[in-house]
Amino acid sequence: MNLKLSVPSIGCSSCIETITKAIQSVDTSAVITGDSASKSLDIESQLPEVKIRELITIAGHKVA
Repeated sequence: MNLKLSVPSIGCSSCIETITKAIQSVDTSAVITGDSASKSLDIESQLPEVKIRELITIAGHKVA
């Protein structure tokens, strides 16, 4: 599944790394690319969207 999410709390590349680690802790094959300027993430994962959103929240961020 390919998913594009807006995450307004992303402030820098460290935020993207934290979210990436959280998602990859459950789906090791997930590919996450983020843009701190547009505060968005492109996520390719086998996980359902609800689980991805949950992992982002656990990592300390909110999905718009």
